[in-house]
Amino acid sequence: MTTYIVLFRGINVGGNKVVKMETLRTVLNKAGFTDVKTYIQSGNLVLTSNQTARRVGESISALFPTTFGFESRVSVRNIDEWNCMIAKNPYPGASDNPKSLHAVILDGDPTESALADFAGKASESESFTLRNRVLYLYTPDGFGTSKLALALDKVLKVPLTARNWRTVLTIQKMAAAI
Repeated sequence: MTTYIVLFRGINVGGNKVVKMETLRTVLNKAGFTDVKTYIQSGNLVLTSNQTARRVGESISALFPTTFGFESRVSVRNIDEWNCMIAKNPYPGASDNPKSLHAVILDGDPTESALADFAGKASESESFTLRNRVLYLYTPDGFGTSKLALALDKVLKVPLTARNWRTVLTIQKMAAAI
């Protein structure tokens, strides 16, 4: 069995695309996933499966239209990838303020041109580092006001989802407990 972290994009935001976590856990258990645990309402879960990461994502995505009435894109990482992402954090000092650092999980590779354009949008205090399809986004003045955060989708043009560092570390603890 492999432990996976599954991240949803855009569910339970502003009363749209509502997914009750209890229902999600029940549906995934019935679909054959085990050790299904959710963290907060914004689409973070940990589970175990014998399937590949790709198949886990496809299986979960296929359940959404009939269960919840809309499609949902998911990003899936195994526990080793998640631990590696944490170990390679280029901003260890951000641990003192974990909301200033976000792991942006990319499901594609942005072009060099897109990365250059993205870098040009940074304010003086912001920075980012790209490693193994994770964009570490450091926004000491806040993610909500970050010029880089606003440009993620528009400029990088790859499927992505972001989690603050506190959430990243909490999910790691959940996964380790399985």
